[in-house]
Amino acid sequence: MTGPGAPEQIITPDGAFSLAAAASFGFGPSTGRPKPDGDSMSLAFVADDMAHYAAAVVTQDSQGMLHCRAYGDADPERVIAQVRRVLSLDQSGVAWAEVGARDPVIARLQSELPGLRPILFHSPYEAAAWSILSQRRHRTQATAVRKRLAGAHGRVFTLPTGQFEAFPTPSALLAIESFPSLEPQRIERLHAVARAALGGELEPARLLDLTPEAAMADLQRLPGIGPTYAGLILLRSTGATDILTLGEPRLPSYVRHFYGLERPATAGELSSLAEAWRPFRTWAGVLIRVAGDRDGVAWGPQSGGSR
Repeated sequence: MTGPGAPEQIITPDGAFSLAAAASFGFGPSTGRPKPDGDSMSLAFVADDMAHYAAAVVTQDSQGMLHCRAYGDADPERVIAQVRRVLSLDQSGVAWAEVGARDPVIARLQSELPGLRPILFHSPYEAAAWSILSQRRHRTQATAVRKRLAGAHGRVFTLPTGQFEAFPTPSALLAIESFPSLEPQRIERLHAVARAALGGELEPARLLDLTPEAAMADLQRLPGIGPTYAGLILLRSTGATDILTLGEPRLPSYVRHFYGLERPATAGELSSLAEAWRPFRTWAGVLIRVAGDRDGVAWGPQSGGSR
C-alpha cells in the first residue's frame, strides 16, 4: 500500500504547457510514459538516486498551474525535480516560443499543438533498460515484459488514480538471474545497464556535460546499445534541448512535407534550417515528428514529391 504522500507542490510552467498533450505523447513504452486519466497523470519510477522508488500524481488546473504530489521513500524535492525533467518543465517555454517567432513553420505547429513539450523516459537508466527489452520485439510485447518485470522485482504503487509499477532499481535488476521472456544474453545486457547506472555513468548531467558525439560513443559501450538506441537514451531521457536529431529517420520526409521541399531534406538542409531552432533543435525535431505522425506523412524512400 502507498501512504498519503508528501505535501502537494505547485509547479508553475514557464510558458505554455498542456498536461493533456503530455499524457498523449506517443513515444516510449506505455508504462514508461504518462497516460491520460481524466485531468491527472500518474507516474511510478526509479528515483534519480538509483536507490529508491518514487511515484507522482500530477493535475493541471484551469489556470495552467500543475499540482504534484510525490509518493515513496525518495526525497520529495528531488522527486518533483525529476518529474519536472520528465515533463520538460525544467526548461523555458517562453524561450521555446521565441523559436516560433523566427520560424513560421515552427510557429504554426506550436499553435496547432499548443503546450506540447517533449516527454522523457524517467531516467537514462530506464531508457537504456527499455532499449534492451525492446530489441527485436514489438513495442506491445516489450511493454508487457517490462510490466511483468516491474511487478515482480520493482515496486507497485497504489495511488489515488490506480496501481502503477515502478521498474526495478539497478540493485534489484542485478539480483535477477532469470525471468520469463528474458534470455540469458538479454539479462546480461540489463545487468550491464544496472552496473553503469550504479557507477554514475548514466546520470543525466554527466551525459549532457559531454559533447553529443562523446555521449553517443560512451553509451554505445553498453552491450547491445548501437547508434539508434544511444540516440534514444541521449535525446529522450537526459533533458537535452539542442541536439539536432539527424538520426531520426522520419525527419527528412516530415521536413519536406512541412517546409514544401521537393524531396526529403538532406543533412545539410536540415542543419541549415535548424539554425533558426537553436537552442531548441531537439524540441523542434520532436514537434515536427509529432505533427508528421498526426498528419500521416509518408516517410522513407517512397516519400518523394512536393507537398
